[in-house]
Amino acid sequence: MGERVGELGLPGASGMRAYAAEFVQQLAARNRLPLDYSVASLRLVDLVVDGLRRNAPERAEIDAVLQGLGAYTGEVVVRRAGGRWVDFGTEQRELFRQPVGVRMPDGRVWNPLGKVVNRFEAGPEESVQRFYLLLHGRARKAVCH
Repeated sequence: MGERVGELGLPGASGMRAYAAEFVQQLAARNRLPLDYSVASLRLVDLVVDGLRRNAPERAEIDAVLQGLGAYTGEVVVRRAGGRWVDFGTEQRELFRQPVGVRMPDGRVWNPLGKVVNRFEAGPEESVQRFYLLLHGRARKAVCH
């Protein structure tokens, strides 16, 4: 699945598509969630994170789930908005507190993994679905891979 980076074995950019697909397969098998890489499915990401927040776990207990949801979110951006996974350099890793992100067709870099963490930490004002809808730098037409 590519080289692993980060504390929880998050792959580098080249392995993120497979990582997201594996996460979706496992989550869908357990919970029957329709994670179909659509923009509308990002609302489910918000709802899942809200459910995790209600149980008030320590973040360390659910970091792997947050990473998986962040990978899924990033993969939606890649598939629907024309982005591509990139490995962050040292400065970007410090800024975003993540090893990978998504570069848009216009060159902007976004941090979908961090956005999911923000949703968990701050709540509804950090909507993952709204993140996508307000995303700058998308391809003019939807891109499907």
